[in-house]
Amino acid sequence: MKYIYIVFTVFAIAFRHCITLNIVAILPFHGRSHFIVQRVYLNELLRRGHNLTVISHFPEKSPPSNYYDVSLAENSTVFENSLLYRQSYVKFLLVSFNMLKYGRESCEVLLSNQNVQQLIRQKPKYDLAIVDQFNTDCGLGLAYKFNAPIVGISANGIMPWLYERFGVPYHPAYVPFQFVGGGRHPTVLQRFERSILNTYTKFIFYFSQKLEQLKVAKYLGEVPPLEEIAKDIKLLLVYNNFVLTGSDIYPSNIISVSGYHVPEAKEVTGDLKSFIEGATHGVIYISFGSLVKTSSLPDNIVTAIIHAISAMPQRFIWKWHNKSQVLDKNKVFIADWLPQIDILAHEKTLAFFSHGGLNGAVEALHYSVPILAFPILGDQPSNAASIEESGLGVQIQGHEITNETLVAALKKILDPQFRENVTRLSRAWHDRPISALNTAIYWTEFVARHPHLNYRNRVVDIPFYQYWCLDILCIYIAIILTFVCLLKIALKMYRIKHIVQDKKHTMKRSKQE
Repeated sequence: MKYIYIVFTVFAIAFRHCITLNIVAILPFHGRSHFIVQRVYLNELLRRGHNLTVISHFPEKSPPSNYYDVSLAENSTVFENSLLYRQSYVKFLLVSFNMLKYGRESCEVLLSNQNVQQLIRQKPKYDLAIVDQFNTDCGLGLAYKFNAPIVGISANGIMPWLYERFGVPYHPAYVPFQFVGGGRHPTVLQRFERSILNTYTKFIFYFSQKLEQLKVAKYLGEVPPLEEIAKDIKLLLVYNNFVLTGSDIYPSNIISVSGYHVPEAKEVTGDLKSFIEGATHGVIYISFGSLVKTSSLPDNIVTAIIHAISAMPQRFIWKWHNKSQVLDKNKVFIADWLPQIDILAHEKTLAFFSHGGLNGAVEALHYSVPILAFPILGDQPSNAASIEESGLGVQIQGHEITNETLVAALKKILDPQFRENVTRLSRAWHDRPISALNTAIYWTEFVARHPHLNYRNRVVDIPFYQYWCLDILCIYIAIILTFVCLLKIALKMYRIKHIVQDKKHTMKRSKQE
């Protein structure tokens, strides 16, 4: 009987982890860099045997039988190569405002889509809803209609306007603000800057969410306030890790899973292979991501890059679409698309001159390549600060770039001792008890196995006066005031007593005289 019980237990545990789940993934953002991360996670869920319905702008060309696409691509344009280089507070205000504007537009595209509407009418039964947590909450309304427990997913760090729903404290003195620099050691000006910008972004998100609520009511009918649905998100899978971004004060239902999108590298081929292998002094890779038009870079920055190419012994690989630029083909390889992973993994790649995008930073850390971070927009200033503070690289601002400063910065990260520090950091990055992808899948399946657990951080339900201890402060003040009043009364009674005694003494002396 003992052995039968053991066998039964083993099979029960195995069966528990092999249950096929019906999952809907709601990914309304039309940014390819985000979907690159999310796609790896979704594919692993497929590989584990789960059935997926994926609502996104990026339908699969040949999906497997357990993958059902609900495409939003016909009604949108991929958010890519669309922004101009500028650095200013005005740009920040416009970018953050437009980010939420794009969120409202994504909301309209999502909810008005005929395939989505048909899906709603079918009333499918889902065990789990995976909802992107970025610049729109309309996916939460859709998940509510499906009556499924929600797992949030983020292809970057937590956006500033989402902190409160997860009970994450924000303090400008040590918590980076995603859209500006300063890292975890901000100056007085940067702390002031963060406090103002944090208030601004939360303010505009509040009104953006109210407008989205109207769209949700239009297409989905009666749905609770989106922020109340958001507070019931079971878990958030956030794409960061303390080795790169430093320690954070996260509650238990926020799980760090950064790094799972990095695939095994393949061998470079063709002309690129010949170019790299012919580099006696190694290569430096340059890429500023998919969002910024490289043609919009200021002339002084382009000139500084070209000067560095000619002044340094290394060869350069530059992701740039302007092939008309006259450059020495023996020193620089130019293409509008490059196999970034394969380049970073190559033993002759010595450094990465990057815009500070999170995906690129994770890939460079994975393959132990130092970064020169040149932040342009979005979360890149915060990422660049993390890159520098962690020791993965150094950062250089646009206004600092000259022929001399760029060469000096590149030489700094090419120093053997600097590269050795990056190697040690990379070893720590890889040293995990469970891989990032297995962590993400485990906790996703955990929610499906235990949907009725209380995952919610208590702080999200605490009134603001309790959170800031205003009621306790009032009690302290009341105690102090009571003490002061009692002291005044005691002193007054003491004086009265002495006055009466003095009068009696005076009267007694008068009678004696």
